[in-house]
Amino acid sequence: MSKNEFICDCNVIHQDVVDSTIRSMPDADLFNRLAEFFKILGDTTRAKILFALDQNEMCVCDIANVLGMSKSSISHQLGTLRRSGIVKCRKSGKEVFYMLDDNHVKEVFEIGMEHIEHKK
Repeated sequence: MSKNEFICDCNVIHQDVVDSTIRSMPDADLFNRLAEFFKILGDTTRAKILFALDQNEMCVCDIANVLGMSKSSISHQLGTLRRSGIVKCRKSGKEVFYMLDDNHVKEVFEIGMEHIEHKK
């Protein structure tokens, strides 16, 4: 397969397709927030935390134990995930339990995992 095989060498503009796409294009703020969402997910430690939370709601101590990391480093990453709306928490007495924020986050994470596993 040559490098140039995927270069379009025609000069035809499919104006109906272009116009339809332009009309449906969201504003820049949405794309900025979407890029930020994926940037947050693009960290290995945070991906591992999301995997753990996809299995069970967990406290910082449990997550730290699963990942073999300090509570401090897990807390730092959870703060980033919480501020980004990817995880949420609930307090039970002195304990704080973390979970994925909603089914959208769960689905995006699981679909991403499935996509990567099928590309092996």
